[in-house]
Amino acid sequence: MSDTATPDALVKLRDVQVHFSLKKGLFSGSHGVLKAVDGVTLDIPRGQTLGLVGESGCGKSTLGRAIVGLTPPTGGSVRLAGQDETGRRDRRIQMIFQDPSASLNPRMTVGAALAEPVRLNRLREGRVAIEERVQELLGMVGLHASAAHRYPHEFSGGQRQRVGIARALACEPELIVCDEAVSALDVSIQAQIVVLLEELQQRLGLTYLFIAHDLGALKHISHRVAVMYLGRVVEVAPKAELFANPRHAYTRALLSAIPVPDPKVEKLRQRIVLQGDLPSPSNPPSGCAFHTRCPIATEQCRAARPEWQRVGPNHQAACWRTEELPQLMPKAGVV
Repeated sequence: MSDTATPDALVKLRDVQVHFSLKKGLFSGSHGVLKAVDGVTLDIPRGQTLGLVGESGCGKSTLGRAIVGLTPPTGGSVRLAGQDETGRRDRRIQMIFQDPSASLNPRMTVGAALAEPVRLNRLREGRVAIEERVQELLGMVGLHASAAHRYPHEFSGGQRQRVGIARALACEPELIVCDEAVSALDVSIQAQIVVLLEELQQRLGLTYLFIAHDLGALKHISHRVAVMYLGRVVEVAPKAELFANPRHAYTRALLSAIPVPDPKVEKLRQRIVLQGDLPSPSNPPSGCAFHTRCPIATEQCRAARPEWQRVGPNHQAACWRTEELPQLMPKAGVV
């Protein structure tokens, strides 16, 4: 994306790539490349939430891990507040993982897990000050002070995710990457966690990259939404604009999959069902990567990668048929 620069951006991603070498066997050499992330350029404004959505396997989590520094990019750059953080671990960038059971050490009490990053980053000095910080963190996420003496397995899934949020906050970050942070929770608990994240954002001025596999999860929390397909961003727009006027066929298909609680409306809606599976990132299709599943693809789509089209204020889509799309794929299939 060539013209997505945001003056107040805290995070600037420029042509970020994460490629993995494939091998035939244990002792053989490299055999091809898996392009998990294939050139992503995005800005995340300070104090806002950018929602990142796409099917499983499209590269969302890999991009999140590259931003945090857990998976070093093979190309491009990640800048935070003007500083190059490409491939580095910086305490100002933290991550909330999908499964808190897997990301919390079962042998450490919650208090020890929260105290460790505070001590290692020297954010507080002395045992008393660190313990006070642990109590403060627990209060911030709605947990009782006694939680510090308990182990992760003694908590419910929602409570464990609150511990995961507290651990991310322990480093006093500016950016938090939320990698499917609510998808493993019950619907009622999801809403509680989203409200908590919003409250923390307002209180602490946090910036979020909120990764999800369905647009419904992003409808409440995001300010802007980026849609990702096979390692590339194909559409980005303010949330309201994207939901009201999607200009990429893949975005329209994702929106049509969101259920409507009104049975009468649901019955009348047109569902856009994509044919086939997500292609392999080790052998992506030519031209527009979505053309193998797109119901309105043309020969141009198969032959050439689409250029970015500006279709509205701060709204761009990588599609050859953005102008025709509203007529070819009616909004009846969109929430």
